[in-house]
Amino acid sequence: MILKKLTEQPKSYILLLTAIIGFVIFLLINQLIFAPLTQAVPTYGILDFEFAWVPEQVLIIFSVWGPSGMEAQAFGIYWDFLYIVGYGIFIFSCILLVSRGLDGRFQSFGLWMSLTPLISGIFDVIENINLLILINTAPTLPSFAPFIASLSACIKFGLLILGIIYFFIGLVLFITKWFKKKNKLN
Repeated sequence: MILKKLTEQPKSYILLLTAIIGFVIFLLINQLIFAPLTQAVPTYGILDFEFAWVPEQVLIIFSVWGPSGMEAQAFGIYWDFLYIVGYGIFIFSCILLVSRGLDGRFQSFGLWMSLTPLISGIFDVIENINLLILINTAPTLPSFAPFIASLSACIKFGLLILGIIYFFIGLVLFITKWFKKKNKLN
């Protein structure tokens, strides 16, 4: 099975390095790009836009944002493409590192779960493309774009939540296994 190769490749030190790089990208974009955007466009945030679902709601958001707010949010969406890489490799690496420390079904399940942030990233790209379509076609919005963006956001967040839940459960199992092994040696 192809996923079984993830138990050995890439090497753990490479995974740790990618986790650190991903976390730094994640953190920097949050602090330098996304945090100032919340100040620039305080009324409706990007999550309101992602979950607008229908053109009428998008138009309400755009009327509050105005042209400068729409431009600012488009800027943030472009940065989100790099953000996807950051959170994707960070969460992927963390899940895979924990999975490698487990056995049997928990490890096999973890190998599958390590794919959740990568698949989530695909849905985030679909979401971003549709959000940019909406910003660039206002005020005559295509009716499909808000729905696709919102559906993609739901799938994205759902997959990320599943992956993160697995990580924390796997981490507890890994630590428990480590303590049991350590106690047997003493």
